[in-house]
Amino acid sequence: MVKLSTTVTLALVAGASAFAPQASVPIRSDVSLDMANGSKRKALRKHLGKVAGAAGAFALATTGAAPAAHAAKQVVETADNTKQLIAAGAAVIGAGAIGMNVLGGEKKQDFLEAKPYYDQSTVPVNTHKNKAPFTGKIVSTKRIVGPKATGETCHIIIDHEGDFPYWEGQSWGVIPPGNREKDGKPHSVRLYSIASSRYGDDMTGNTGSLCVRRATYWCPELKADDPAKKGVCSNFLCDTQPGDEIKMTGPAGKVMLMPEEDPTTDYIMVATGTGIAPYRGFIRRLFFEKTPAADAYKGEAWLFLGVANSDALLYDDEFQEAKSKFPNNFRLDYALSREQTNKSGGKMYIQDKVEEYADEVFNKLEKGAHIYFCGLKGMMPGIQDMLKGVAEKKGLDYDEWLKGLKKAKQWHVEVY
Repeated sequence: MVKLSTTVTLALVAGASAFAPQASVPIRSDVSLDMANGSKRKALRKHLGKVAGAAGAFALATTGAAPAAHAAKQVVETADNTKQLIAAGAAVIGAGAIGMNVLGGEKKQDFLEAKPYYDQSTVPVNTHKNKAPFTGKIVSTKRIVGPKATGETCHIIIDHEGDFPYWEGQSWGVIPPGNREKDGKPHSVRLYSIASSRYGDDMTGNTGSLCVRRATYWCPELKADDPAKKGVCSNFLCDTQPGDEIKMTGPAGKVMLMPEEDPTTDYIMVATGTGIAPYRGFIRRLFFEKTPAADAYKGEAWLFLGVANSDALLYDDEFQEAKSKFPNNFRLDYALSREQTNKSGGKMYIQDKVEEYADEVFNKLEKGAHIYFCGLKGMMPGIQDMLKGVAEKKGLDYDEWLKGLKKAKQWHVEVY
C-alpha cells in the first residue's frame, strides 16, 4: 500500500474545498493509492480529474485567466504513479487558491460593475425582445417553502453564460412554450422579478434566479385543482428540469433600481410573497458579496415581508444571516397573516406590520429614505389607505406628501 502523506491529502482537500461550493464537486477525504490496485488508482484519477476540471472552470469564470488546473486535468487523466497525481493535486490547490482570493477578499467581486459602480447610465434594458428572445438553460429548480405553505414556490436558477446581464431590481420576461388554445398563437411573455444579484447565485455572472409561485385554480365543484385553469408560465417554470431551455426577454425596468451614489441611503423594502425577489438581490449585493456597493454601504436596509405562515417564508435563512452579521444595517419584520394578529385582533397583513413602525418609516422618508413595494397589486390599496391614515394623523396632506416622494424618486412600485 502506498499512501499519500497526510499533508498532501489535507492540502488536496483544502485546496479543492475553496471552490467546491461553487463547482458542486464532492471532495473525497480518502485520498490513498494502492499501487497494486489499478481500480483504486483509476478511481482517484477520475475524481481528481473532476475536481481539477471544476477548479479550472471556476477560476476561469471568476478571474478571466486560464488557470493551472486545466493542465492539471490533463496530467490527472494520464497519471499512472503517485508522483504525477501529487503534481496534479498541487495544480488543483493553485486553482482553489484563485477561488479563495476571489471569494475571500484579495480580489473584489467587481467585474460586472459600472465605473463608478453607482453610475446607472449603462444599465442594460431590453437587450432581447419578443421577436428575438434569448435562450437560457435551467441549472436547477427547487421548492423553497415548507409543507404547510399556501401553494408551491420554487427558486429557479438559469444559466445565461454571461450573455444576458441585468442589474438588481430588474425583471426577465419568460415566453412559455406552445400556443394558446383560444387562437393558436404563441403564448405571450410573462415578467418575473429577478431574485439574484447581477453576479448570480454562483457569483460567476453567468446565472440569474427567479422566484416563482405555481399558479393553480381550485375548482369547488371538482374539489380539486383544475388543470385547464392553471398558470401556463408559472407551471412551466416550476416543472423545469436541469438542462431545459427557456426563451427569455428583457431585462426590463429601472423603477426598482437602488440609488447607490449615496451609501448612507436607507432602503425600506415591502413585499408580499414572491415580491421578495428583487430584495433578495438587494440584500445579497449589500451584505453577502465583495462588491464596491457593499464596502461603501452605511445605511439601513429594512425588509418587510408578508406571507400566510412560517412555512411560506422565503429565503429566511439568508435574511437571518444578514441580520446576525449586520445588526446595525439590516432589519427584518414579517407579517404572518395566519399566525399573527394586528392591533385590532384581526389577521396581520403587510400594511399592519408597516403601521406598527409608522413614525419611524415616515421619519426615514423625510430624511431621504427610498421605499419599495413589490408583490400582488392587491397589496397596494391597503398600504396606501394605511399611509394616508397615518399622514392625516400627523397633519400632512397625503396627496402632497406622496407627490413629494415621487418627485424625489423615493417611491418605487412594481406590482402584478
